Amino acid sequence: MKFEGTKAYVATDDLTIAVNAAVTLERPLLVKGEPGTGKTELARQVAEGLGLKMIEWNIKSTTKAQQGLYEYDAVSRLRDSQLGDAKVQDVSNYIRRGKLWQAFDADERVVLLIDEIDKADIEFPNDLLQELDRMEFHVYETGETVRAKVRPIVIITSNNEKELPDAFLRRCFFHYIQFPDTETMRKIVEVHHPGIKSDLLNTALTQFYEVRDTPGLKKKPSTSEVLDWLKLLLAEDLAPEDLKRSGANALPRLHGALLKNEQDVHLFERLAFMARSGR
Repeated sequence: MKFEGTKAYVATDDLTIAVNAAVTLERPLLVKGEPGTGKTELARQVAEGLGLKMIEWNIKSTTKAQQGLYEYDAVSRLRDSQLGDAKVQDVSNYIRRGKLWQAFDADERVVLLIDEIDKADIEFPNDLLQELDRMEFHVYETGETVRAKVRPIVIITSNNEKELPDAFLRRCFFHYIQFPDTETMRKIVEVHHPGIKSDLLNTALTQFYEVRDTPGLKKKPSTSEVLDWLKLLLAEDLAPEDLKRSGANALPRLHGALLKNEQDVHLFERLAFMARSGR
C-alpha cells in the first residue's frame, strides 16, 4: 500500500515519502505548514489514492479528547428513567461513539484525520497518547475495551498555533509542508486551471510571489488564495499587461482574493503613496 499522489493533488517526493514512512511505521503522521498549503486536503487525497474511507475529526478550541472516544449522555438517561422508559436498563443506549471509536470499529483500514490539533487545549494531545499508541481504550460505563480491528492511517494537522508536547511528538512521524516553489505552483495551477496561458501565468505568479515577499505583510497569501485569484483573472479575461503595477498603483488587480486584512491593504497603499511622493 503506497501513496503516490493523485491527479487532483500535487504531492512532492518528500511528502509521499513521509506518508509512506508513517504507514510503514504505523505512526500518526503529523503535518505542519502555513494555512493553505494543503494539509487537510492531503488526508482526503491519501484516502482517495489508497482507496480507503476517511473519517474526519475537526478540532475546535472547546474540543476535548474524550469526545473522540465516546460521550455518555447521563442527562438523557436520567430523563428517560423518570419517564419509565425501558431502554434505561442498557447504558449503551446513551453512549455516542466518537471519531476514534468509529475508526477503530471499521472492518477495513480507514484514514483518520485529526484536523488542526493545535486549536485545542495544550493537554489535548497528551490525553490521546495511549489511545493512539495502543489503538485501544476502555469504556468505563459498559466495562468493554474497544480495540482497533484494523489499525487506521492517522493524519494529524497543525497550523503551529501552539507547541505540542514532546511525548506526543515522539510518537508521530513529522513532516513540514514547505510553501510551493514556482515550479511546484505551476503544477498545482495546471491541476485546477488546465490550459491557462503561459504568459498570463508567468506574470500572475511573479506578482503573487512579489506580494508574498513584501516586507511587513501580516498575512501572506496562500496556495488556495492564488488559485482563487487566478480564477478571477480568467473570469475577467485579463491579459498579462492588465496586471502591471506601477508605484502609484501598488495594489494588485482584484487584490481582495490575495490580501485578507486592512493592515496589508494599507501597507500597499502606503507603498503607493511613498512612490508618488518620490521617497
